[in-house]
Amino acid sequence: MPGGERRCPGCGCRLSRYNPDTSCASCARTAPAAPSPVSVVPDGVWQDPRVLDALRAGDFGRLSRRIRHLATLRQQDLADLTGLSQSFLSLLESGTRRLTNIDKVAAFLDGVSAPADLVAVHLPGRMPPTRLADSTDDSGATDPSLPWTAHRMVTALADAVEGPTMERRNFLTATGLALTAYIHHWSTAETEPLERAVAGARIPDSLLDHLQATTDHLRLMDASDGSGALADLGKAHLNVLLRLLRQGSYREATGRRLAAITADTAAQTGWFTFDSGHPVAAQRYLLGALRAAHAGADVRLGAGALSYLAIHGYSTGRPRDAVVAARAAREKIRHLDAPALHAMLLTRQARGHAKLGERQAALKALGQAAEHCSRGRSEHDPHWLYWMQDGEIHSQAGSCHLDLGEPAPALDSLVRAREAHNPAEARTRALIMSRASIAHIRNGDLEAGCTTAHDALTLAERLRSARLRDHLEDIAEELAPYRDTPPARDLTERVIATLPLTEGRT
Repeated sequence: MPGGERRCPGCGCRLSRYNPDTSCASCARTAPAAPSPVSVVPDGVWQDPRVLDALRAGDFGRLSRRIRHLATLRQQDLADLTGLSQSFLSLLESGTRRLTNIDKVAAFLDGVSAPADLVAVHLPGRMPPTRLADSTDDSGATDPSLPWTAHRMVTALADAVEGPTMERRNFLTATGLALTAYIHHWSTAETEPLERAVAGARIPDSLLDHLQATTDHLRLMDASDGSGALADLGKAHLNVLLRLLRQGSYREATGRRLAAITADTAAQTGWFTFDSGHPVAAQRYLLGALRAAHAGADVRLGAGALSYLAIHGYSTGRPRDAVVAARAAREKIRHLDAPALHAMLLTRQARGHAKLGERQAALKALGQAAEHCSRGRSEHDPHWLYWMQDGEIHSQAGSCHLDLGEPAPALDSLVRAREAHNPAEARTRALIMSRASIAHIRNGDLEAGCTTAHDALTLAERLRSARLRDHLEDIAEELAPYRDTPPARDLTERVIATLPLTEGRT
Protein backbone atom coordinates (compact mmCIF):
# COMPACT_ATOMS: atom_id res chain seq x y z
CA MET A 1 0.00 0.00 0.00
CA PRO A 2 1.28 3.56 -0.69
CA GLY A 3 3.14 5.09 2.23
CA GLY A 4 2.78 1.84 4.24
CA GLU A 5 -0.98 2.38 4.61
CA ARG A 6 -2.74 -0.49 6.36
CA ARG A 7 -6.42 -1.32 6.22
CA CYS A 8 -8.65 -3.51 8.37
CA PRO A 9 -9.46 -6.77 6.58
CA GLY A 10 -12.91 -6.80 8.21
CA CYS A 11 -14.39 -3.41 7.28
CA GLY A 12 -11.68 -1.79 5.13
CA CYS A 13 -11.09 1.22 7.35
CA ARG A 14 -7.60 2.74 7.46
CA LEU A 15 -5.51 1.67 10.43
CA SER A 16 -3.12 3.95 12.24
CA ARG A 17 0.50 3.20 11.53
CA TYR A 18 0.95 3.11 15.29
CA ASN A 19 -1.82 0.51 15.79
CA PRO A 20 -0.11 -2.83 16.45
CA ASP A 21 -3.31 -4.80 15.75
CA THR A 22 -4.24 -6.20 12.32
CA SER A 23 -7.88 -5.10 12.58
CA CYS A 24 -9.76 -2.16 14.01
CA ALA A 25 -11.24 -2.24 17.51
CA SER A 26 -14.80 -2.64 16.21
CA CYS A 27 -13.99 -5.71 14.12
CA ALA A 28 -11.86 -7.19 16.88
CA ARG A 29 -14.88 -7.07 19.22
CA THR A 30 -17.17 -8.86 16.79
CA ALA A 31 -14.70 -11.34 15.34
CA PRO A 32 -15.43 -14.97 16.23
CA ALA A 33 -13.10 -16.56 18.71
CA ALA A 34 -10.41 -18.76 17.30
CA PRO A 35 -11.49 -22.37 17.38
CA SER A 36 -9.92 -24.49 20.06
CA PRO A 37 -7.88 -27.44 18.91
CA VAL A 38 -10.00 -30.59 18.43
CA SER A 39 -9.21 -33.40 20.83
CA VAL A 40 -8.72 -36.91 19.52
CA VAL A 41 -9.11 -40.39 20.95
CA PRO A 42 -5.74 -42.22 20.95
CA ASP A 43 -5.58 -45.57 19.13
CA GLY A 44 -4.42 -47.27 22.33
CA VAL A 45 -7.85 -46.73 23.89
CA TRP A 46 -9.25 -49.52 21.70
CA GLN A 47 -6.90 -52.06 23.27
CA ASP A 48 -8.34 -51.50 26.74
CA PRO A 49 -10.38 -54.57 27.89
CA ARG A 50 -13.01 -52.40 29.60
CA VAL A 51 -13.55 -50.37 26.42
CA LEU A 52 -13.94 -53.53 24.36
CA ASP A 53 -16.33 -55.04 26.90
CA ALA A 54 -18.52 -51.91 26.91
CA LEU A 55 -18.48 -51.82 23.11
CA ARG A 56 -19.52 -55.47 22.82
CA ALA A 57 -22.33 -54.92 25.33
CA GLY A 58 -23.56 -51.80 23.56
CA ASP A 59 -23.28 -49.89 26.85
CA PHE A 60 -22.45 -46.46 25.45
CA GLY A 61 -22.66 -44.70 28.80
CA ARG A 62 -19.93 -46.92 30.23
CA LEU A 63 -18.00 -46.67 26.96
CA SER A 64 -18.15 -42.87 27.07
CA ARG A 65 -16.88 -42.72 30.65
CA ARG A 66 -14.01 -45.13 29.98
CA ILE A 67 -12.90 -43.36 26.79
CA ARG A 68 -12.88 -39.99 28.54
CA HIS A 69 -10.88 -41.42 31.43
CA LEU A 70 -8.22 -42.97 29.19
CA ALA A 71 -8.02 -40.03 26.76
CA THR A 72 -8.30 -37.34 29.47
CA LEU A 73 -11.29 -35.69 27.82
CA ARG A 74 -14.07 -33.53 29.22
CA GLN A 75 -17.69 -34.28 28.34
CA GLN A 76 -17.66 -31.14 26.19
CA ASP A 77 -14.62 -32.50 24.31
CA LEU A 78 -16.51 -35.69 23.56
CA ALA A 79 -19.58 -33.67 22.58
CA ASP A 80 -17.47 -31.73 20.07
CA LEU A 81 -16.12 -34.97 18.60
CA THR A 82 -19.42 -36.84 18.31
CA GLY A 83 -21.96 -34.07 17.65
CA LEU A 84 -23.99 -35.16 20.68
CA SER A 85 -24.82 -32.52 23.26
CA GLN A 86 -22.91 -32.32 26.53
CA SER A 87 -26.17 -32.59 28.48
CA PHE A 88 -27.09 -35.77 26.60
CA LEU A 89 -23.67 -37.30 27.31
CA SER A 90 -24.10 -36.45 30.99
CA LEU A 91 -27.44 -38.28 31.10
CA LEU A 92 -25.97 -41.14 29.06
CA GLU A 93 -23.06 -41.65 31.45
CA SER A 94 -25.32 -41.47 34.50
CA GLY A 95 -27.56 -44.19 33.08
CA THR A 96 -30.57 -41.87 32.84
CA ARG A 97 -30.60 -42.04 29.03
CA ARG A 98 -29.61 -44.70 26.49
CA LEU A 99 -28.09 -44.37 23.04
CA THR A 100 -30.25 -46.50 20.72
CA ASN A 101 -30.85 -44.35 17.63
CA ILE A 102 -28.61 -45.93 14.99
CA ASP A 103 -27.74 -42.55 13.41
CA LYS A 104 -26.49 -41.30 16.78
CA VAL A 105 -24.69 -44.59 17.44
CA ALA A 106 -22.85 -44.19 14.14
CA ALA A 107 -22.04 -40.55 14.92
CA PHE A 108 -20.70 -41.50 18.35
CA LEU A 109 -18.55 -44.37 17.09
CA ASP A 110 -17.23 -42.35 14.18
CA GLY A 111 -16.49 -39.37 16.42
CA VAL A 112 -14.40 -41.45 18.81
CA SER A 113 -12.61 -43.10 15.85
CA ALA A 114 -13.75 -46.64 16.67
CA PRO A 115 -11.80 -49.06 14.42
CA ALA A 116 -13.96 -50.41 11.59
CA ASP A 117 -12.98 -54.00 12.37
CA LEU A 118 -14.54 -53.72 15.83
CA VAL A 119 -17.98 -52.65 14.68
CA ALA A 120 -20.17 -53.63 11.79
CA VAL A 121 -22.38 -50.54 11.72
CA HIS A 122 -21.87 -48.41 8.62
CA LEU A 123 -19.84 -45.44 9.77
CA PRO A 124 -19.75 -42.32 7.55
CA GLY A 125 -16.85 -42.37 5.11
CA ARG A 126 -15.99 -46.01 5.81
CA MET A 127 -16.57 -49.13 3.75
CA PRO A 128 -19.70 -50.90 4.99
CA PRO A 129 -19.49 -54.63 5.69
CA THR A 130 -20.43 -56.75 2.66
CA ARG A 131 -20.99 -60.05 4.43
CA LEU A 132 -24.18 -60.92 6.24
CA ALA A 133 -22.45 -63.07 8.82
CA ASP A 134 -18.99 -64.16 9.81
CA SER A 135 -17.38 -67.21 11.33
CA THR A 136 -19.22 -66.69 14.61
CA ASP A 137 -22.51 -67.44 12.84
CA ASP A 138 -22.27 -71.23 12.56
CA SER A 139 -25.71 -71.86 11.09
CA GLY A 140 -25.10 -69.96 7.86
CA ALA A 141 -28.84 -69.39 7.84
CA THR A 142 -28.48 -65.75 6.81
CA ASP A 143 -26.15 -66.40 3.87
CA PRO A 144 -28.15 -65.41 0.75
CA SER A 145 -26.10 -67.68 -1.52
CA LEU A 146 -27.24 -70.86 0.25
CA PRO A 147 -30.12 -72.72 -1.46
CA TRP A 148 -33.51 -71.08 -1.06
CA THR A 149 -35.16 -74.25 0.20
CA ALA A 150 -37.87 -74.84 2.79
CA HIS A 151 -35.27 -76.30 5.15
CA ARG A 152 -33.09 -73.22 4.84
CA MET A 153 -36.13 -70.99 5.37
CA VAL A 154 -36.99 -72.75 8.64
CA THR A 155 -33.35 -72.62 9.75
CA ALA A 156 -33.12 -68.88 9.02
CA LEU A 157 -36.25 -68.12 11.03
CA ALA A 158 -35.23 -70.38 13.91
CA ASP A 159 -31.92 -68.52 13.94
CA ALA A 160 -33.82 -65.22 14.15
CA VAL A 161 -35.97 -66.47 17.04
CA GLU A 162 -33.01 -67.84 18.98
CA GLY A 163 -30.82 -64.82 18.21
CA PRO A 164 -27.11 -64.55 17.38
CA THR A 165 -24.35 -64.96 19.92
CA MET A 166 -24.07 -62.31 22.63
CA GLU A 167 -20.81 -61.01 21.19
CA ARG A 168 -22.43 -60.18 17.87
CA ARG A 169 -25.92 -59.17 18.96
CA ASN A 170 -25.39 -55.43 18.78
CA PHE A 171 -23.44 -55.17 15.56
CA LEU A 172 -24.29 -58.00 13.13
CA THR A 173 -26.20 -56.46 10.26
CA ALA A 174 -26.63 -56.65 6.49
CA THR A 175 -26.03 -53.57 4.39
CA GLY A 176 -25.03 -52.55 0.90
CA LEU A 177 -23.86 -55.46 -1.23
CA ALA A 178 -24.97 -58.10 1.28
CA LEU A 179 -28.54 -56.81 1.34
CA THR A 180 -28.58 -56.43 -2.44
CA ALA A 181 -27.42 -60.04 -2.77
CA TYR A 182 -30.22 -61.22 -0.52
CA ILE A 183 -32.83 -59.35 -2.52
CA HIS A 184 -31.40 -60.69 -5.79
CA HIS A 185 -31.63 -64.31 -4.64
CA TRP A 186 -35.20 -63.79 -3.42
CA SER A 187 -36.13 -62.47 -6.84
CA THR A 188 -34.36 -65.08 -9.00
CA ALA A 189 -34.11 -68.37 -7.09
CA GLU A 190 -36.39 -71.20 -8.17
CA THR A 191 -39.15 -72.29 -5.79
CA GLU A 192 -38.98 -75.93 -4.74
CA PRO A 193 -42.06 -78.11 -4.06
CA LEU A 194 -43.29 -77.68 -0.50
CA GLU A 195 -44.97 -80.75 0.96
CA ARG A 196 -44.27 -83.14 3.80
CA ALA A 197 -45.73 -86.62 4.11
CA VAL A 198 -45.41 -88.18 7.57
CA ALA A 199 -47.61 -90.36 9.73
CA GLY A 200 -50.32 -88.57 11.65
CA ALA A 201 -53.07 -86.04 11.03
CA ARG A 202 -52.73 -83.55 8.22
CA ILE A 203 -52.90 -79.81 8.86
CA PRO A 204 -56.52 -78.71 8.20
CA ASP A 205 -57.51 -75.45 6.53
CA SER A 206 -59.41 -74.44 9.67
CA LEU A 207 -56.14 -74.44 11.65
CA LEU A 208 -54.49 -72.25 9.01
CA ASP A 209 -57.44 -69.87 9.23
CA HIS A 210 -56.91 -69.51 12.99
CA LEU A 211 -53.15 -69.04 12.57
CA GLN A 212 -53.66 -66.24 10.02
CA ALA A 213 -56.30 -64.65 12.25
CA THR A 214 -53.79 -64.56 15.13
CA THR A 215 -51.24 -62.74 12.96
CA ASP A 216 -53.90 -60.28 11.80
CA HIS A 217 -54.97 -59.61 15.39
CA LEU A 218 -51.39 -58.89 16.46
CA ARG A 219 -51.13 -56.45 13.56
CA LEU A 220 -54.21 -54.55 14.75
CA MET A 221 -52.89 -54.45 18.32
CA ASP A 222 -49.64 -52.92 17.03
CA ALA A 223 -51.46 -50.07 15.29
CA SER A 224 -53.21 -49.01 18.48
CA ASP A 225 -50.79 -49.86 21.29
CA GLY A 226 -47.27 -49.94 19.83
CA SER A 227 -44.96 -52.91 19.58
CA GLY A 228 -43.32 -52.91 23.00
CA ALA A 229 -45.44 -55.80 24.31
CA LEU A 230 -45.91 -57.64 21.01
CA ALA A 231 -42.45 -58.84 19.99
CA ASP A 232 -42.55 -61.79 22.40
CA LEU A 233 -46.08 -62.70 21.30
CA GLY A 234 -45.00 -62.62 17.65
CA LYS A 235 -41.99 -64.78 18.46
CA ALA A 236 -44.17 -67.36 20.25
CA HIS A 237 -46.62 -67.47 17.34
CA LEU A 238 -43.76 -67.86 14.88
CA ASN A 239 -42.42 -70.80 16.90
CA VAL A 240 -45.77 -72.58 16.50
CA LEU A 241 -45.63 -72.09 12.73
CA LEU A 242 -42.05 -73.35 12.56
CA ARG A 243 -43.01 -76.46 14.53
CA LEU A 244 -45.80 -77.19 12.06
CA LEU A 245 -43.45 -76.74 9.12
CA ARG A 246 -40.96 -79.12 10.71
CA GLN A 247 -43.33 -81.75 12.08
CA GLY A 248 -46.66 -81.42 10.28
CA SER A 249 -47.99 -83.42 7.36
CA TYR A 250 -49.20 -81.41 4.38
CA ARG A 251 -49.58 -81.39 0.63
CA GLU A 252 -48.32 -78.69 -1.74
CA ALA A 253 -51.19 -76.19 -1.44
CA THR A 254 -51.28 -76.42 2.36
CA GLY A 255 -47.50 -76.14 2.56
CA ARG A 256 -47.51 -73.00 0.44
CA ARG A 257 -50.19 -71.38 2.58
CA LEU A 258 -48.40 -72.35 5.79
CA ALA A 259 -45.19 -70.78 4.46
CA ALA A 260 -47.11 -67.63 3.49
CA ILE A 261 -48.58 -67.27 6.99
CA THR A 262 -45.08 -67.81 8.35
CA ALA A 263 -43.74 -65.05 6.08
CA ASP A 264 -46.47 -62.66 7.24
CA THR A 265 -45.83 -63.50 10.90
CA ALA A 266 -42.04 -63.21 10.54
CA ALA A 267 -42.36 -59.81 8.86
CA GLN A 268 -44.71 -58.57 11.59
CA THR A 269 -42.44 -59.92 14.32
CA GLY A 270 -39.52 -58.19 12.64
CA TRP A 271 -41.51 -54.97 12.67
CA PHE A 272 -42.49 -55.41 16.34
CA THR A 273 -38.84 -56.03 17.18
CA PHE A 274 -37.72 -52.97 15.22
CA ASP A 275 -40.31 -50.72 16.86
CA SER A 276 -39.13 -52.09 20.21
CA GLY A 277 -35.66 -50.68 19.57
CA HIS A 278 -33.75 -53.75 18.32
CA PRO A 279 -32.92 -53.06 14.65
CA VAL A 280 -30.29 -55.80 14.22
CA ALA A 281 -32.54 -58.57 15.55
CA ALA A 282 -35.41 -57.15 13.49
CA GLN A 283 -33.44 -57.48 10.27
CA ARG A 284 -32.90 -61.19 10.84
CA TYR A 285 -36.66 -61.72 11.06
CA LEU A 286 -37.23 -59.68 7.90
CA LEU A 287 -34.60 -61.58 5.91
CA GLY A 288 -36.15 -64.82 7.12
CA ALA A 289 -39.55 -63.49 6.06
CA LEU A 290 -38.19 -63.05 2.53
CA ARG A 291 -37.22 -66.72 2.48
CA ALA A 292 -40.66 -67.73 3.76
CA ALA A 293 -42.41 -65.55 1.16
CA HIS A 294 -40.28 -67.21 -1.51
CA ALA A 295 -41.21 -70.68 -0.21
CA GLY A 296 -44.86 -69.66 -0.16
CA ALA A 297 -44.60 -68.31 -3.73
CA ASP A 298 -46.20 -65.03 -2.64
CA VAL A 299 -44.48 -61.98 -4.15
CA ARG A 300 -46.77 -59.61 -2.28
CA LEU A 301 -45.55 -60.89 1.08
CA GLY A 302 -41.99 -60.61 -0.20
CA ALA A 303 -42.70 -57.01 -1.16
CA GLY A 304 -44.11 -56.43 2.32
CA ALA A 305 -40.92 -57.74 3.95
CA LEU A 306 -38.87 -55.50 1.65
CA SER A 307 -41.00 -52.50 2.63
CA TYR A 308 -40.02 -53.09 6.27
CA LEU A 309 -36.39 -53.51 5.23
CA ALA A 310 -36.71 -50.14 3.48
CA ILE A 311 -37.94 -48.54 6.72
CA HIS A 312 -35.07 -50.27 8.50
CA GLY A 313 -32.68 -48.76 5.96
CA TYR A 314 -33.75 -45.12 6.08
CA SER A 315 -34.17 -45.27 9.86
CA THR A 316 -30.68 -46.67 10.56
CA GLY A 317 -28.59 -44.34 8.42
CA ARG A 318 -28.71 -46.40 5.21
CA PRO A 319 -31.21 -44.60 2.97
CA ARG A 320 -29.69 -46.04 -0.22
CA ASP A 321 -30.62 -49.52 1.04
CA ALA A 322 -34.20 -48.26 1.42
CA VAL A 323 -34.30 -47.14 -2.21
CA VAL A 324 -32.82 -50.45 -3.39
CA ALA A 325 -35.30 -52.54 -1.38
CA ALA A 326 -38.36 -50.55 -2.46
CA ARG A 327 -37.36 -50.56 -6.13
CA ALA A 328 -36.70 -54.30 -6.10
CA ALA A 329 -40.13 -54.95 -4.59
CA ARG A 330 -41.82 -52.72 -7.16
CA GLU A 331 -40.02 -54.51 -10.00
CA LYS A 332 -41.17 -57.90 -8.71
CA ILE A 333 -44.86 -56.87 -8.50
CA ARG A 334 -44.92 -54.75 -11.65
CA HIS A 335 -47.36 -57.19 -13.30
CA LEU A 336 -49.85 -56.96 -10.42
CA ASP A 337 -52.77 -54.53 -10.46
CA ALA A 338 -52.29 -53.70 -6.78
CA PRO A 339 -52.44 -49.88 -6.48
CA ALA A 340 -52.27 -49.79 -2.66
CA LEU A 341 -49.16 -52.01 -2.62
CA HIS A 342 -47.47 -49.94 -5.32
CA ALA A 343 -48.34 -46.73 -3.45
CA MET A 344 -46.92 -48.03 -0.17
CA LEU A 345 -43.63 -49.08 -1.77
CA LEU A 346 -43.30 -45.71 -3.50
CA THR A 347 -43.63 -43.89 -0.16
CA ARG A 348 -40.79 -46.04 1.24
CA GLN A 349 -38.66 -45.20 -1.80
CA ALA A 350 -39.49 -41.50 -1.40
CA ARG A 351 -38.30 -41.54 2.22
CA GLY A 352 -34.98 -43.01 1.12
CA HIS A 353 -34.55 -40.35 -1.56
CA ALA A 354 -35.42 -37.58 0.92
CA LYS A 355 -32.87 -38.83 3.44
CA LEU A 356 -30.30 -38.74 0.63
CA GLY A 357 -31.28 -35.16 -0.24
CA GLU A 358 -32.60 -36.25 -3.65
CA ARG A 359 -35.54 -33.84 -3.73
CA GLN A 360 -36.79 -34.37 -7.28
CA ALA A 361 -36.69 -38.16 -6.96
CA ALA A 362 -38.51 -37.99 -3.62
CA LEU A 363 -41.28 -35.72 -4.92
CA LYS A 364 -41.68 -37.82 -8.06
CA ALA A 365 -42.11 -41.00 -6.00
CA LEU A 366 -44.63 -39.25 -3.72
CA GLY A 367 -46.58 -38.05 -6.73
CA GLN A 368 -46.73 -41.55 -8.18
CA ALA A 369 -47.78 -42.92 -4.79
CA ALA A 370 -50.66 -40.44 -4.62
CA GLU A 371 -51.79 -41.42 -8.13
CA HIS A 372 -51.87 -45.11 -7.24
CA CYS A 373 -53.62 -44.43 -3.94
CA SER A 374 -56.33 -42.37 -5.65
CA ARG A 375 -57.36 -45.47 -7.59
CA GLY A 376 -58.41 -47.22 -4.41
CA ARG A 377 -57.82 -50.86 -3.59
CA SER A 378 -58.10 -53.76 -6.00
CA GLU A 379 -58.73 -57.45 -5.44
CA HIS A 380 -55.00 -58.03 -5.89
CA ASP A 381 -54.02 -55.79 -2.98
CA PRO A 382 -53.11 -57.85 0.12
CA HIS A 383 -55.54 -57.86 3.02
CA TRP A 384 -52.82 -56.81 5.45
CA LEU A 385 -52.38 -53.47 3.68
CA TYR A 386 -55.65 -52.07 5.03
CA TRP A 387 -53.98 -48.89 6.33
CA MET A 388 -52.79 -47.49 2.98
CA GLN A 389 -54.92 -44.40 2.33
CA ASP A 390 -54.61 -40.63 1.79
CA GLY A 391 -53.57 -40.02 5.40
CA GLU A 392 -50.55 -42.27 4.96
CA ILE A 393 -49.51 -40.42 1.78
CA HIS A 394 -49.72 -37.09 3.62
CA SER A 395 -47.81 -38.50 6.60
CA GLN A 396 -44.94 -39.77 4.46
CA ALA A 397 -44.90 -36.55 2.43
CA GLY A 398 -44.58 -34.55 5.64
CA SER A 399 -41.64 -36.67 6.78
CA CYS A 400 -39.97 -36.28 3.38
CA HIS A 401 -40.29 -32.48 3.50
CA LEU A 402 -38.83 -32.44 7.02
CA ASP A 403 -35.84 -34.47 5.84
CA LEU A 404 -35.45 -32.08 2.90
CA GLY A 405 -35.40 -29.06 5.22
CA GLU A 406 -38.83 -27.75 4.14
CA PRO A 407 -40.87 -27.25 7.36
CA ALA A 408 -43.76 -25.27 5.82
CA PRO A 409 -44.91 -27.94 3.29
CA ALA A 410 -44.08 -30.59 5.89
CA LEU A 411 -46.50 -28.98 8.34
CA ASP A 412 -49.23 -28.73 5.70
CA SER A 413 -48.92 -32.44 4.89
CA LEU A 414 -48.78 -33.52 8.54
CA VAL A 415 -51.89 -31.51 9.44
CA ARG A 416 -53.72 -33.28 6.60
CA ALA A 417 -52.39 -36.63 7.81
CA ARG A 418 -53.62 -36.01 11.34
CA GLU A 419 -57.09 -35.17 10.07
CA ALA A 420 -57.25 -38.28 7.85
CA HIS A 421 -55.91 -40.96 10.19
CA ASN A 422 -58.06 -43.19 12.36
CA PRO A 423 -58.13 -41.76 15.94
CA ALA A 424 -57.89 -45.32 17.29
CA GLU A 425 -54.39 -45.71 15.83
CA ALA A 426 -52.77 -43.95 18.75
CA ARG A 427 -49.13 -44.62 17.91
CA THR A 428 -49.51 -43.40 14.34
CA ARG A 429 -51.21 -40.21 15.54
CA ALA A 430 -48.51 -39.65 18.17
CA LEU A 431 -45.80 -40.02 15.53
CA ILE A 432 -47.56 -37.59 13.19
CA MET A 433 -48.01 -35.02 15.96
CA SER A 434 -44.38 -35.31 17.06
CA ARG A 435 -43.23 -34.59 13.50
CA ALA A 436 -45.73 -31.74 13.24
CA SER A 437 -44.34 -30.29 16.47
CA ILE A 438 -40.84 -30.24 14.95
CA ALA A 439 -42.20 -28.65 11.77
CA HIS A 440 -43.89 -25.89 13.83
CA ILE A 441 -40.67 -25.18 15.73
CA ARG A 442 -38.55 -25.09 12.57
CA ASN A 443 -41.17 -22.86 11.00
CA GLY A 444 -40.69 -20.34 13.82
CA ASP A 445 -43.88 -21.03 15.79
CA LEU A 446 -42.63 -22.24 19.18
CA GLU A 447 -46.02 -21.94 20.88
CA ALA A 448 -47.77 -24.16 18.32
CA GLY A 449 -44.86 -26.59 18.41
CA CYS A 450 -45.10 -26.96 22.18
CA THR A 451 -48.90 -27.32 22.12
CA THR A 452 -48.71 -30.05 19.48
CA ALA A 453 -45.91 -31.81 21.35
CA HIS A 454 -47.99 -31.87 24.54
CA ASP A 455 -50.79 -33.57 22.57
CA ALA A 456 -48.30 -36.16 21.31
CA LEU A 457 -46.99 -36.74 24.84
CA THR A 458 -50.50 -37.37 26.15
CA LEU A 459 -50.75 -40.29 23.71
CA ALA A 460 -47.15 -41.40 24.25
CA GLU A 461 -47.70 -41.88 27.98
CA ARG A 462 -49.68 -45.06 27.26
CA LEU A 463 -47.65 -46.39 24.32
CA ARG A 464 -44.47 -48.44 24.12
CA SER A 465 -42.54 -47.68 20.96
CA ALA A 466 -38.82 -47.06 20.51
CA ARG A 467 -39.51 -45.10 17.31
CA LEU A 468 -41.86 -42.79 19.20
CA ARG A 469 -39.23 -42.40 21.92
CA ASP A 470 -36.70 -41.33 19.27
CA HIS A 471 -39.17 -38.75 17.95
CA LEU A 472 -39.62 -37.35 21.46
CA GLU A 473 -35.86 -37.08 21.83
CA ASP A 474 -35.79 -35.18 18.52
CA ILE A 475 -38.34 -32.71 19.94
CA ALA A 476 -36.14 -32.16 23.00
CA GLU A 477 -33.17 -31.41 20.73
CA GLU A 478 -35.24 -28.95 18.67
CA LEU A 479 -36.11 -27.12 21.90
CA ALA A 480 -32.48 -26.70 22.95
CA PRO A 481 -32.11 -23.15 21.51
CA TYR A 482 -35.21 -22.08 23.46
CA ARG A 483 -34.38 -23.82 26.75
CA ASP A 484 -34.60 -20.58 28.74
CA THR A 485 -38.24 -19.92 27.76
CA PRO A 486 -40.95 -21.31 30.08
CA PRO A 487 -42.86 -23.23 27.34
CA ALA A 488 -39.71 -24.99 26.12
CA ARG A 489 -38.48 -25.67 29.65
CA ASP A 490 -41.80 -27.17 30.76
CA LEU A 491 -42.09 -29.28 27.62
CA THR A 492 -38.53 -30.57 27.89
CA GLU A 493 -39.16 -31.66 31.48
CA ARG A 494 -42.28 -33.52 30.40
CA VAL A 495 -40.45 -35.18 27.50
CA ILE A 496 -37.74 -36.44 29.85
CA ALA A 497 -40.39 -37.75 32.25
CA THR A 498 -42.25 -39.53 29.44
CA LEU A 499 -39.25 -41.19 27.74
CA PRO A 500 -39.00 -44.17 30.14
CA LEU A 501 -42.70 -44.92 29.59
CA THR A 502 -42.24 -45.30 25.84
CA GLU A 503 -39.33 -47.72 26.20
CA GLY A 504 -40.00 -50.76 23.98
CA ARG A 505 -38.80 -54.09 25.36
CA THR A 506 -38.74 -57.59 23.92
